[in-house]
Amino acid sequence: MSKPVVVQQGLTSRVKANSSMVFRLVVSCLVVLGIWQAVVTFFDLPSFILPEPAAVFNRLGTRSDVLWQHTIITSQEIILGLILGLSMGLMFALQMLLFEPLRRWLLPILIASQAIPVFAIAPILMLWFGYGIASKVVMAALIIFFPVTTCCYDGLRNTPKGYLDLSKTMGASRWQQLTQVRLPAAMPALASGIRVAVVVAPIGAVVGEWVGSSAGLGYLMLQANARMMIDEMFAALFILALISVTLYFITDRLLNKFIPWQFD
Repeated sequence: MSKPVVVQQGLTSRVKANSSMVFRLVVSCLVVLGIWQAVVTFFDLPSFILPEPAAVFNRLGTRSDVLWQHTIITSQEIILGLILGLSMGLMFALQMLLFEPLRRWLLPILIASQAIPVFAIAPILMLWFGYGIASKVVMAALIIFFPVTTCCYDGLRNTPKGYLDLSKTMGASRWQQLTQVRLPAAMPALASGIRVAVVVAPIGAVVGEWVGSSAGLGYLMLQANARMMIDEMFAALFILALISVTLYFITDRLLNKFIPWQFD
């Protein structure tokens, strides 16, 4: 069987898997909404404890203009944080691969950085970068930096030895080995890191907004909670979840398109 046919079959299988995943996601959401409504009805919970799903969706409609403004700001923070975090992760992974002495110094620092809770450094970032968008972008970048770096470095380091031996036999330079052998072979591992990054990046942005901001969905949630507008808080939370799911499926689709050899 030729390689294009194998790749095409892999892509077809992936599309079917994505469709099945979307179906399961929709069914799961409907089940959760049903359980949510049943809990509210059975225990007769007041709206300031747990609002009904209908109240939350009604708030999405009546406050759509305000929610949309804050959604744009949070989305900008997430996307810019992803760009910055992915760039930093790839750069550090390349540095650790190409410079062995530097790797011995960077790797312990990289591991130690994960011992510091994100909430602990958020106030420091507020002081350094202010209460604007910059501190939230840095927060989102930091929270995805470790998974991207480790996945990319593992992929670069674990390039099949046969590929490298063949490239040396054909007279490839070190740069050619990196760009034409190691990086393509590492892309499936990097893709896994990117998929994780797009899911956790919103956490960094929202944490930054909780610590200090004047706009964004995290800020809106704090304001709604202080005013006992719990339905609005749930509406903002729903939008955050929708952003994460949308980013994941878009990223997964793009990765499947541009890295078809991950199905080999």
